[in-house]
Amino acid sequence: MREYLPNDRVGFWTVWQGRTTRGTIHRVPRTPSTAVSNGGYDALLLVSFGGPDGPEDVLPFLRNVTRGRNVPDERLAAVARTYERFGGRSPINDHNRALRDALQAELRRAGHDLSVYWGNRNWRPFLRDAVAEMAADGVGAALAFVTSAFSSYSSCRQYLEDLDRARAEVGPGAPRLDKVRPYFNHPGFVAAWTERVGAAFAQLPRERAARARLIFTAHSIPCGMAANCDYEAQLREAARLVAAELPTTGWELVWQSRSGPPSVPWLEPDVGDHLAALRDEGVDTVVLAPLGFVSDHMEVVWDLDVVVRERAEALGIQLVRAATPGAGPRFVAMARQLVEERLEGRQPVAIGHLPARPHQCPEGCCRP
Repeated sequence: MREYLPNDRVGFWTVWQGRTTRGTIHRVPRTPSTAVSNGGYDALLLVSFGGPDGPEDVLPFLRNVTRGRNVPDERLAAVARTYERFGGRSPINDHNRALRDALQAELRRAGHDLSVYWGNRNWRPFLRDAVAEMAADGVGAALAFVTSAFSSYSSCRQYLEDLDRARAEVGPGAPRLDKVRPYFNHPGFVAAWTERVGAAFAQLPRERAARARLIFTAHSIPCGMAANCDYEAQLREAARLVAAELPTTGWELVWQSRSGPPSVPWLEPDVGDHLAALRDEGVDTVVLAPLGFVSDHMEVVWDLDVVVRERAEALGIQLVRAATPGAGPRFVAMARQLVEERLEGRQPVAIGHLPARPHQCPEGCCRP
């Protein structure tokens, strides 16, 4: 089942312009309640990828990311050097700290007595430590909000495996953990990105904005993985929904940050190669929206803000990168609404051509 707003388009361009929005979800705040009236849940767990907080963390973090893949330390050391430009740390943890605090405040404003915890897949605070803390605090059941809007093995099912592993490591006292569904076509996600992309267009002179090409980018994945999930279809639908609210002459979805052996095909075209093709078409202005990411991390601040920007400058293309939603009010409100779907048994809200993803992932979906 899914609930659609009155028509396929959200009307969130009106939000960016400061006018009244169609389809806004209103809720009357209630007083804080017990876990029973919170649908049986008494906590929210923010789940993310993680990143190093200092130079001494970088190599151990990269070893965690690549564990089981036999990547030599020499190769990891070369990757580690990219962190030096940023003081040996990733911005992702700062974004998650801000998101954790914003989620806690948002839930309290809405009258939900849920404590917010935070755990990462690859670096401190690790998921197992967060789950252990929850168990020590007497949490019996929690919802898990993952900082990934789309469905693939690495962006959805692997997090389910991470949650199961963390519970197993903590033992019998671990709380039940139910992951919040993917949210690529939630109206709040589209609104958050529409605001960010609209602000990027506003940085350009009017004549350049009128001819700028809108490029959405997301982390590439192996084609074999893509064949087992709806990752690409979901990204195209989210891009279409955002672009429909913006005064742009055209848009494309491209890919970035591929890794692994060249013999393994990944989703293409690469964003850098696509910029070269656009230059050949006469395009001189691009607005770049990293739609596949909800906050800044190295794939954004290095791969896009450094590598791709240098490529654009060499090609004579003016590039403006849209900010990620981060802990912005619309993204935080969306997260709260997703939590309320589970707390209050609401029908999932979705817009566009694809249905809302189910709360429980079907058996065998998003295989590695």
